Amino acid sequence: MNTSSLSDAQAAEWADRLTQHPDYRVLRRLPQRDVFTPSETGRALQLGLVLDTETTGLDTRSCKVIELGMLLFEFDPEWGTVHRVVKVFDELEDPGMPIPPETTAVHGITDEMVQGRHIDDSVVESMVSQASVVIAHHASFDRPFVEKRWPVFETKPWACSLKDIDWKAEGFGSAKLEYLLHTQGFFYDAHRAENDCWALLELLNRVLPQSQEPALLRLLTTLNQPQVRLYALGSPYDSKDLLKARGYRWDAEKKAWHCTLTSRKNLPDEMDWLKRRVYGGRAATIEVENMGGTVRHSQRQGETSLVNL
Repeated sequence: MNTSSLSDAQAAEWADRLTQHPDYRVLRRLPQRDVFTPSETGRALQLGLVLDTETTGLDTRSCKVIELGMLLFEFDPEWGTVHRVVKVFDELEDPGMPIPPETTAVHGITDEMVQGRHIDDSVVESMVSQASVVIAHHASFDRPFVEKRWPVFETKPWACSLKDIDWKAEGFGSAKLEYLLHTQGFFYDAHRAENDCWALLELLNRVLPQSQEPALLRLLTTLNQPQVRLYALGSPYDSKDLLKARGYRWDAEKKAWHCTLTSRKNLPDEMDWLKRRVYGGRAATIEVENMGGTVRHSQRQGETSLVNL
């Protein structure tokens, strides 16, 4: 049979049959639905903003935003349920510079597509001002870019669905957005801003398999858990491979290896590990940077202090 001649109803019937067979898994195109959960009368809802960017490259110092996608949505802050999308935004912007071919190969945005285009600043500022939280799947990438372009983003608490949820502990083999949607039975055209926003919102509406709580609720609880960044000042040169393997990254300006902890409660264990494994039990001093909700996942500095190990 020529499958291209199937009606939507026939295709859905075939998919349902395959889903019931243990040897097959079926992926369906992700729907763009405005209503996720009907709201109950009397519930106090808030507005959240999911966001994604496409840029000319990875370096915030020299690269620029060329596409911004946002969904403003209602949610229940107590139950962590997504209710309905109230506004959709997606616009392109001319960066005033050629888009590198290797970047176009990722998201498909060309110089011709952005020529003469400009993102409406007033709409962006209006949507952000209404939101009580901004969520991105890779907030440490998106936040510095949008803050540089629209300072209003600096005033909002941010959550990161990539880093603020322990996907491995929840039984997933990867934290990539496209993979996570595949596990939920969906596929979509990834690496365009609005499409990634719809995918993220669908993911936030799902219940985590191990903790049995909505993904959105898990993110909301992290807003009150400031991140802590540690700088291993004066660490021995021969410890660099050990630090790198544990997830530390090199800061060329401070000339020190650093890592970010998702909660301050993890600080004592990390300090103990540094003293034993990196400094060999010797006295040492590290720098601790506390980052609240309006600094988390940004490149702006929080409050710093020196701590003796």
